[in-house]
Amino acid sequence: MAKKIWAVTLVAALLASITFAVTFGPANITPVEVWGSIAHHLGFGQSSLPPLRDSIVWELRLPRVLTAAAVGAGLALAGVVMQAITRNPLADPYLLGLSSGASLGAVAVLLLGSALLLPVAAFLGAMVALAATLLLAGAFGRITPGRTVLAGIAVSALAGAVTSLVIFWTVTGDSYREILGWLLGSLAGARWPAVGIGLAAIVVAGIPIMLSGRVLDAFAFGDTSAATLGVNVQATRWIMLTATALLTGAMVSVSGAIGFVGLILPHAVRLLVGPRHRMLLPLSALVGASFLIWADTAARSLFDPRELPVGIVTAIIGAPVFAALLARRRVNS
Repeated sequence: MAKKIWAVTLVAALLASITFAVTFGPANITPVEVWGSIAHHLGFGQSSLPPLRDSIVWELRLPRVLTAAAVGAGLALAGVVMQAITRNPLADPYLLGLSSGASLGAVAVLLLGSALLLPVAAFLGAMVALAATLLLAGAFGRITPGRTVLAGIAVSALAGAVTSLVIFWTVTGDSYREILGWLLGSLAGARWPAVGIGLAAIVVAGIPIMLSGRVLDAFAFGDTSAATLGVNVQATRWIMLTATALLTGAMVSVSGAIGFVGLILPHAVRLLVGPRHRMLLPLSALVGASFLIWADTAARSLFDPRELPVGIVTAIIGAPVFAALLARRRVNS
């Protein structure tokens, strides 16, 4: 019963977060006007807002907020899976080199002046990094969680070095600002196509992951125990890693690399509902969505009219929270 109460509470918190974030800003827009605008654009009734203010809600603020929710949910889900599959509590969605690969693809198109291709290039870069990680891990024998992690670290370091070299060699004047903003994680340019990418990734990869709680529970006891419970360990690991990579690649392609969401939120949710993945997965997604909405709202408002990359905000919040979680684990162990 307590877990169901948490689920209802977090759904309500997400809806409240979306509403507040859309109303927050220089234009004085009320929650009733926000939902009236949404209903109007969905074909229900007329909006009470004049065209300019309606455009602020529908074209500027709502896409950004929904993109933040999708990215936060996706990264939190990916973090839960990576920690379960690798049996490593320090694992995060970027452990397989996905972030560095996406960054290299994004920087390449930004330097070529093809910003419209940024999501595609970032996603392809993430997939190439994943393929390189798995090939490197398999080059020395059977792919194991330990080898996969080490290969991901190597690929991430290489892609990061190439990205830095490309920036150093080609950037002139102030052209580095757009690149730096993306590398630090930003939702400033999020519009409805970004919402579509994020929600499509949640539907295609996120929902199947949320339905895999029993399988991830089996991995908690090791490969041998999972096999005795009827899990095809190798096939399942490949499927889960691929789904996680697709989910993470899609999120990074629209937001850049936003750290700590997939690392700390699964641990925080475990404190609420325990380690069983059937509840941990969907609740982590809800917490991740609300968390990134608030972090992005802070990023665009704390130093108005200047805007921080949201990755800076998540790092400022995430680092001390993660330290507190580590201290709590040490006290309880």
